[in-house]
Amino acid sequence: MTGPSEHGPEFPPAFRVVFADLMRWRRDVRRFRKDSLPEGLLDEILALADLAPSVGNSQPWRIVKVESAACQAAITGLFETENALALTAYEGEKAAIYAKLKLAGLREAPVHLAVFCDPDPEQGHGLGRATMPQTLAFSAVGMIQCLWLAARMHGVGLGWVSIIEPEAVKGVLSVPAAWELIGYLCLGFPEEDHLVPELEREGWQARTPLEGRILTR
Repeated sequence: MTGPSEHGPEFPPAFRVVFADLMRWRRDVRRFRKDSLPEGLLDEILALADLAPSVGNSQPWRIVKVESAACQAAITGLFETENALALTAYEGEKAAIYAKLKLAGLREAPVHLAVFCDPDPEQGHGLGRATMPQTLAFSAVGMIQCLWLAARMHGVGLGWVSIIEPEAVKGVLSVPAAWELIGYLCLGFPEEDHLVPELEREGWQARTPLEGRILTR
């Protein structure tokens, strides 16, 4: 960044190239080294993520640091149960590929975060969400994406665990019943780096051209 102008900060071409690299390297990581993050790094990453925009400036995300071994073990068990159930939905080649996919780094990642959305935060006074209350959840997702990029900028990998039962997670973590689980996240330094997503490397699904997702009316 070269400094502010009358139109805001100016980002030079070299920064744009680096930012494009950051976007490409923002992979879902499932293989982590077990060593801890340097002191203060997680707080720095979370502070950057908290700059994310939100509907009505409500900041509806609620982040739980899951540090106890008992809670981590319980969450891992929930994942393993749901993962085994998910496998039964596939047959043939897809079942074989699914069975060998590593879909979570729960046992290795040194940091576990559960991100929830408060469905009725006082902050924001309801602005912008009366007709689309789901924008609160969208805001929490946006925060996670900012967190993902901030982590990757520091060389930290992030994996989003979605094969997990939300209500069961809420029970394990003893959070308010009204909160909605948005994402259970694993963070740590990657054991290996890949530019190509694992699902593509393993033959599950390749990326498709952007043109197929743009419509004109």
